[in-house]
Amino acid sequence: MASKEKNGSPMQDLFPPLTLQAGHYLLELLLLGLAVHLILPQLTALENSLKVISSMNRWIFMLAVVAQIASYLEYGYLLRACVAIARQELSILWGTLIALAASSIGLIAGGTLGNSAATYHWTRALGVNRHGAVQAGTLPTAFNNAILLFVAFLGVAYLLIMHELSKAQIIAFTLILIFIGAFIIIVLWGNAHRVQLISVVSKVSISWDNLKRKTHTSTSSETLQRLFDSLDRLKEDGWKQPALGSALSIGFDIMTLYLIFLAAGYKVSIGILLAGYGLPILFGKMAFLIPGGVGIVEGSMAALYNVMGVPIPITVVVILIYRIVSFWIPSILGFPVAFYLQRLALKMKQNDELNGKD
Repeated sequence: MASKEKNGSPMQDLFPPLTLQAGHYLLELLLLGLAVHLILPQLTALENSLKVISSMNRWIFMLAVVAQIASYLEYGYLLRACVAIARQELSILWGTLIALAASSIGLIAGGTLGNSAATYHWTRALGVNRHGAVQAGTLPTAFNNAILLFVAFLGVAYLLIMHELSKAQIIAFTLILIFIGAFIIIVLWGNAHRVQLISVVSKVSISWDNLKRKTHTSTSSETLQRLFDSLDRLKEDGWKQPALGSALSIGFDIMTLYLIFLAAGYKVSIGILLAGYGLPILFGKMAFLIPGGVGIVEGSMAALYNVMGVPIPITVVVILIYRIVSFWIPSILGFPVAFYLQRLALKMKQNDELNGKD
């Protein structure tokens, strides 16, 4: 573990700390209650899908499970690579545990922001300095979304070129393609014209706060500036390792879906596989108000695969089992890991107080 910083407070405007305000166990009890409330309604679907698994090719299904484990390990490598940019250390195992637990926290508290806050908090508890923790909290999402945008772009292009679509579908997918392209152009333009982008964002933020009759703060501009600072550090210190970790993590997740198709007795082409994967996962991440994109990922993925001719029974079974393996089981496992990490964070904090550290 890297040495702790002895002064300064966490960046509360960017990552609010997870603190225990009303007793040491209040957070754990709250998380447990929310987890039970959220997950119990899904247990029936989990039970039915487990019955379907028994009729699948078990060896191929086990390979799919191994691929998903590899996906989380690569995410741990991604966190390690992001922390290394700040000259800090974090093992792949700790990174994997943090990724698992933070995903569960994001499921019940704040989505991507909750995930980032938890990642920041626990990397700090493991001795990573504030700079490294900020990198761990922000960069993985940026890398993953960039790669998902690329996969979604390829998928939509494949749909338009290789499949006979209705006029409405052609219009819809063309608009999606234009939106993705426009977003990429805006990001590239914003990176090249940072002052102008910060000015525009600041004006929009001021107008929004005035509309809500709320005192304006410069949080949006400061967050953008930190993002640009992170990009500059990536240019100086290397972006290849984080990009590799992100690509491998998503690649193994795609392999999980492919192997589940094979286990169900259906050989899907790589083009169709990517076309039905990128957009739904991206939509799920964009749906901030819906934890984990529940319903959005499944519905949009099923619709896309049906459009491309995958039989409906195969689509339903494969998507449901894929979501169990890649989302629900990790979410369930993440809660006890979160409790463990929170206890560890509390213990580290108490030790710091005893040692006279801030």
